[in-house]
Amino acid sequence: MIRILKVYLLPGAILQSVMIGGGYGTGREVVEYFTSYGMMGGVLGIITAAVAVAVIFVLSLEISRQFGVYDYRNFFKILLGRAWFLYEILGAMLFMLVIAVIGAAAGQILKDELGLPETAGIAIMLFAVVFLVFYGRELVTQVLAYWSLFLYVVFISYLVAVFVLLGDDIATSFETPQNKPGWMPRGLQYTFYNVTAIPIILYCAREIETRAEAIGAGICGALIAIVPALMLHVSFAAQFPAILDAPLPVYGIFSLLDIGVLKFLYLLVLFGTFIETGAGNVQGFVERLDGWWRESHEQGLSNTVHAVVAGAAVMLAGGLSNLGIVALIADGYGTLAWGFMAVYVVPLLTIGVYRIYVSSGSDSD
Repeated sequence: MIRILKVYLLPGAILQSVMIGGGYGTGREVVEYFTSYGMMGGVLGIITAAVAVAVIFVLSLEISRQFGVYDYRNFFKILLGRAWFLYEILGAMLFMLVIAVIGAAAGQILKDELGLPETAGIAIMLFAVVFLVFYGRELVTQVLAYWSLFLYVVFISYLVAVFVLLGDDIATSFETPQNKPGWMPRGLQYTFYNVTAIPIILYCAREIETRAEAIGAGICGALIAIVPALMLHVSFAAQFPAILDAPLPVYGIFSLLDIGVLKFLYLLVLFGTFIETGAGNVQGFVERLDGWWRESHEQGLSNTVHAVVAGAAVMLAGGLSNLGIVALIADGYGTLAWGFMAVYVVPLLTIGVYRIYVSSGSDSD
């Protein structure tokens, strides 16, 4: 039973934990990519994203399994050969952006809710990320998995409350659902924006032993990662179309619900998600360093080095958020997403499929 959970649920739980971050958790990403295309258009866009994530996740897990590569450096050597560093260039930009944004968001939450200085949020996240990474992959994966379960409990409670208290408003929005053109390319763009996390979290795929398990894990993972977006989209029907202009859409719904305990639990799970998003990304970077170090030293780096790397990354990202560089990078984030499509998605669907086919043929001979 434990192995089944590790194979089929753990990869998806970790992907969801890394994906959800600040924009997803506050609902802003869901509004931008799905709800803005109407209630039915948003559902179709979410279905598009789920299918695309499933295909990309399945292929990535299968390549990881067949070739025994569990860090993004060796994974992209399979896809891009000597050009593997192209992903690392984009990945470094995305890595610092993600850590900086969630650090700033964590600080904002503590400031708004508790009146603490924004630096307190960054400090707490720094300590938590360093602690998790110091104790290694097993602790990181366990925390990400259990927190994902907690997140689902809170999300389901939130959705139930929305249907009970705001069900009539939701029904009214879905009676005449808008279907604005453009939901399909927007759903695909959302996919390219988020699947960049998959190569970073391949360390969670070590238990997968067969192609059937890779396929099952990839499909389950896509559903686990995307279903919260569907939950949020449906809940936003209660304030559609006014919700489209809300900077923090989830907060707008909570103001209607007026349930203090549920809001506290949501903020708690959201803050915890910032920490696990940081830990998941940093752990992926540490796995890459370990792979490089083993090539010449036959062993990985120590836990102390892992912690130092984690601390340096979070501190640097926190500094960047204060300097305004995050805003500068964010302005070109759409271009960055298309860059990942060119470096990751297209090679995966061409070279990756070919390598899987050739490797499978060799195995059967």
